[in-house]
Amino acid sequence: MSSDGFHVHGPHDHAIEHVGQGHGSHDEGDGGAMNRIAMFTAILATVGAIFSYMGGATQANAGLFKNNAALEKAQASNQWNYFQAKSTKQSLSELARDLAPADKHIKYDDKIARYDAEKKEIQKDAEKHEGISKDWDKQSDEQMHQHHRWAQATTVLQVAIALAAIALLTRRKWVERAMYGVAFAGVVIGALAAMHV
Repeated sequence: MSSDGFHVHGPHDHAIEHVGQGHGSHDEGDGGAMNRIAMFTAILATVGAIFSYMGGATQANAGLFKNNAALEKAQASNQWNYFQAKSTKQSLSELARDLAPADKHIKYDDKIARYDAEKKEIQKDAEKHEGISKDWDKQSDEQMHQHHRWAQATTVLQVAIALAAIALLTRRKWVERAMYGVAFAGVVIGALAAMHV
């Protein structure tokens, strides 16, 4: 209040006055519903942020696992190339043995036996790398599936947040109920993602 008796009220003065008279209670009428929706929206935004983070993490894992699968495939390919080189040497040794005089056959038979043994070890190693690659591919596919679940859950929660804004603006009960229903669906989808379903 100024010295000449003129006083300007701020917007918060009216709000405090109404609360003091019982008009601004948070538990009454539309004000209580609006506060509930606002609080619910903040919770949805928090849960949605967590779902979004999990979606990004699973997508990154899927890429990493796919990369590991490619590295293992490259290792398997290298081993199969090495196997082929040993097969070629073995074939040449067999040809040389067949063309050589009988007294030289033992020398070539030893080489052929050695190449055959080496090929078996190389084949085992190549098959091992192929198996590991398939495992990484499978894990990558599982992570992508989980990523899609997290993305679906995040999207549904974003729709629920949009419905919350509409409910606050229109003050329609059916929109508020729809918001709660859609939010519940988003949480269920998030739970499915967490359970790897």
